[in-house]
Amino acid sequence: MNYQTSEIIEMALSDHTSFKAIEEIYGLTEPQVKDLMRRNLKRKSYEAWRARVRRFSDRREHYK
Repeated sequence: MNYQTSEIIEMALSDHTSFKAIEEIYGLTEPQVKDLMRRNLKRKSYEAWRARVRRFSDRREHYK
């Protein structure tokens, strides 16, 4: 895992960084970020992250 990948993962894990912001900085779309996360996180960590993103996006219009 390189520095850029680590930075993208850190941003994606943050509740304060949107997929749009990641796309503007790194050019990765939401599905690409999700794929990167799936490939680089342990399975349970990825599943917990996806559940959190889904749960919060249902509550807030502009989450992630």
